[in-house]
Amino acid sequence: MSHLFEFSYHNPTQIHFGPNSFAKLGELIPAGAKVLLLYGGGSIKRNGVYDQVTQALAGFAWVEFSGVEANPTLETLNRAVAVVREQKLDFILAVGGGSVCDGAKFIAAATLYDGDGWDIVSGSHLVQAALPVGVVLTLAATGSESNAGAVVTRAATQQKKVFFAEPTRPRFAILNPEVLASLPDRQLENGLVDAFVHACEQYLTYPVGALVQDGYAEAVLRALKTLAETFDQRRSSEWLQNLMWSANQALCGIFAVGVPLDWATHRMAVELTALYGIDHGRTLSILQPALLRETIEAKRAKLEQMGRQVFGLAEPSAEACIEAIEALYRSVNMPLHLRDTGVADTQAASRVMQALRDHGNAALGGHAGLDEAKTERIITAACAL
Repeated sequence: MSHLFEFSYHNPTQIHFGPNSFAKLGELIPAGAKVLLLYGGGSIKRNGVYDQVTQALAGFAWVEFSGVEANPTLETLNRAVAVVREQKLDFILAVGGGSVCDGAKFIAAATLYDGDGWDIVSGSHLVQAALPVGVVLTLAATGSESNAGAVVTRAATQQKKVFFAEPTRPRFAILNPEVLASLPDRQLENGLVDAFVHACEQYLTYPVGALVQDGYAEAVLRALKTLAETFDQRRSSEWLQNLMWSANQALCGIFAVGVPLDWATHRMAVELTALYGIDHGRTLSILQPALLRETIEAKRAKLEQMGRQVFGLAEPSAEACIEAIEALYRSVNMPLHLRDTGVADTQAASRVMQALRDHGNAALGGHAGLDEAKTERIITAACAL
């Protein structure tokens, strides 16, 4: 069956990439803007990024808000919204990784919305306007610096949801790979795998003759595979710049246009973070292989293509491709099962499954026809002791 592409694509985020990109910051923020400087736990003060950013803000009125969590919570972000309103700020500058970017997008939209901010996350309020957002990226993983998506957790109910709001897409993003050099190995491992799975979710469905989209996805996947194979070079400038650009390209939207997508791994994985506090990248490496094995027939042709084009397998069966993915994860110290993270909860599979039911994600459908029985087998394979 032929597949006819139909899409609109526009990505207006201006990216400044390279070791001298911080020099652009002062001229990228609109003159006269009153800025919220948003960041996380304070690592930007230890690695020198905070000093460089605040120097660039010397000509602006600005207020800082710190403490955005690795999985930003509605409760924390609502406090930031209150600061923006009280101080009449009109520009959000996110300095951090994907979580800080996501938080900035929520703040930008919620500030201009009179209702409950969770309406934005749940999708009951369609965002029509938002304050402008800019990003100084300090961690390569999510691609949030140049897309319109964000993930927010409501701690009170352990709900973690994604929302998309085009007005919150960052106006600019500064990507200086040198800031990655101070990151612990764990964050580099997480970022590499997060980007890899982002690419997979837009590629591992079924063939539709999308030569450009497939080729682009395969190029990014091969780059990430090479970075995993050369992880011992992770402190080199070349390695870090390739990770930063690969992670950006994996989720800027360019190879998702007009093709079928499957975000089931992400939709399920959020529950492991919500229930057990496991790093996002690690939840993906735990669940994706189990999901691929359960849906192998629906994905067989693309898994075989990936085996050939990404892993260079002489006999690229779908089964061999999944094994190659697992080997890549193991090579960068990522878990393949919940027990690998030290979680010894005998009820883990049932807890995760119940959370998926509660949040409406137990039967995601999609091209692989994920019903509750399939989902339960995936969760059992990945989480049962």
